[in-house]
Amino acid sequence: LAKVCRERYGENCPYFIILTSYEDFQMARDALSYQVSDYLVKLELTPEVLKNAIGEENVIVNEPMSKHTTFRIGGNADIFVTPQSTEDIENVIKIAEETNTPYYIIGNGSNLLVKDNGISGIVIQIYKKYSDITIEGNEITVQSGALLSTVAKKAMENSLTGFEFASGIPGTIGGAVCMNAGAYGGEIKDVLISCKVLKNGKIVELNNEQAGFEYRNSRIMAEKMIVLEAVLKLEKGDKEEISSKMKELNSQRNTKQPVEFPSAGSTFKRPEGYFAAKLIDDSGLRGFSVGKAQVSPKHCGFVVNNGGATAQEVLELIDKVTEIVYDKFGVRLEPEVRIIGQ
Repeated sequence: LAKVCRERYGENCPYFIILTSYEDFQMARDALSYQVSDYLVKLELTPEVLKNAIGEENVIVNEPMSKHTTFRIGGNADIFVTPQSTEDIENVIKIAEETNTPYYIIGNGSNLLVKDNGISGIVIQIYKKYSDITIEGNEITVQSGALLSTVAKKAMENSLTGFEFASGIPGTIGGAVCMNAGAYGGEIKDVLISCKVLKNGKIVELNNEQAGFEYRNSRIMAEKMIVLEAVLKLEKGDKEEISSKMKELNSQRNTKQPVEFPSAGSTFKRPEGYFAAKLIDDSGLRGFSVGKAQVSPKHCGFVVNNGGATAQEVLELIDKVTEIVYDKFGVRLEPEVRIIGQ
């Protein structure tokens, strides 16, 4: 390619090549790694390259993100991909990095707010197509796209206790491991033995200590690793008791939380020594709205979409709540929801 540039067009003429297959992309990348110091070289991503790499059925162009978040909010993603294997995930990330294309990892979009102008780059959804679960004894090996509710059900069916706390959390294992998700006194760090992550292009296995779990945080999140698989260790229990506990916790969730409205779950992290919902309520903000975004009258820790809310309205509401709570109590609330896009 460099030789063609020199021979046909001289030093000052740009030369554009549109690549439509992954093999051509790899060839161009290798060819351009040679001497081209006199030329501005840029490999630009086309959807065809991704379709060739992971299958046309796994690549969507200009996809509304409102279809893929529990908030039901968000503009379009330039390219939306749904990898089916570890190799697919590696290939997409490799292509993105080699073309300097930004990429974002999501699960089922349950802790996510996408801005109204959408996402420039690639959204990689690790979800239903990457969700295998295997059980050996009291250990469960789970691909990162599996829903927590599905894992909890599988554990119950195999008389394994210790994961009931997660049965009502509307997220995937990958996101839960990344942020050390928890509820009702339990956290992922309590049951995780190890996990496989993609770090700087290499698959690495981390044990519980190496994962660096903190409250709603981890080393995995801080260093932007991608969770591929988790191994959980539970205890043998009574199936009926496990089922009963799951039903009780889910009943509490349905009674106390605004599950009837689109939301991203708990909007704010719990400040040390306080409860975000109580601070918001004590600030007189129960039911407070900006447009169609509202502090839930049912649970002040949730911002809900009352139908047609925009991301901008949600962000303005979060800012106002943060400001008012700080002015009244001197406590700075931090969003727990992940915010991406433009």
